[in-house]
Amino acid sequence: MRAVRIVSSRRFAAACIGVVASVLLACLAFAFGETQEDHTVMKRRQQGILTGMPFMANITPRTFIDDAGRKLYVAKAPTRVVSLAPSITEMLFALGLDEQIVGVTEFCDFPAAAKAKSKVGYANPNLESLLALRPELIIAPREFHRANVLAKLEELKIPVLLLEATSVENIFSHIHTLGRIFDRSTEAHAMTAAMRSRMAEISSRTEHLPRIRVLYVINSQPLITVGPGSYIHQMIGLAGGTNIASGAATPYPRLTMETVLKEDPEVLIFPMGSVETVPRREQQEWRRWTTLTAVQQNRLREVSANALNRPGPRVMEGLEELVRVIHPEAFPPESVPVQP
Repeated sequence: MRAVRIVSSRRFAAACIGVVASVLLACLAFAFGETQEDHTVMKRRQQGILTGMPFMANITPRTFIDDAGRKLYVAKAPTRVVSLAPSITEMLFALGLDEQIVGVTEFCDFPAAAKAKSKVGYANPNLESLLALRPELIIAPREFHRANVLAKLEELKIPVLLLEATSVENIFSHIHTLGRIFDRSTEAHAMTAAMRSRMAEISSRTEHLPRIRVLYVINSQPLITVGPGSYIHQMIGLAGGTNIASGAATPYPRLTMETVLKEDPEVLIFPMGSVETVPRREQQEWRRWTTLTAVQQNRLREVSANALNRPGPRVMEGLEELVRVIHPEAFPPESVPVQP
């Protein structure tokens, strides 16, 4: 994720883990889809779990191509896996792989059981710590893709699967891929079917409502938002909004205030979470831009960063939150408890 390189602060880096792990997104050969494999010519190699093999000429039933275009052969379901992103950790737990997870990042805090797992670094994982966990597979966001680190892990015969969600479909695809790697395809299909059903129900609520101009503020200083090529950009559309950065050339563009004033968002959305936050002090500073419709109408809203910025099984919770702040009229008014 380029945005990660732009802002080095811990807060923004954490935000980008989900989004730009995303969160954050180029659509290389996202051949994780089961369809590709199902129709690939098969010639099985020796048993075992091997690292990325650019020299591999044949594709086997358990060969996977990650989001960096690397081939990975996994002969059997790994029994020890390290996750290097909160979204990946959540997918693994949702597939029932609690016992197989031997290491996570310091940002992995959901479900609660993740907090009890051994911690490894995110951006610069300690190789000795990784080795001590004896992983049979490491799953990491694509921004982890540093040739020297991958080369070292490959030398140590530790395979690494790189993921990057550029669209909602990518999230579904990742879940299916993990399901196949760990022999949990049934669980994966059930999970994505439920997510698709919820997505259809939520997005249908805004079909006949006018589009609202939205600015999703990942970081205020510098101002960084989401653009085409990020799944959150797509979700803003599903929620009945129009991303004012829809003309940006990158998934996580910087915007100037001149652009924001010209596009005049009707809603300012700030992701909030335990780490991934735009502090309220920074949110309030937006009120000095009194010509913005969002400021005039007092429509500065918060959504769960953990649900939205992590491209995992909770992302539909994030979609519903988006709809509730962009189109609150799409839901019946919440009942107010009657005071005794």
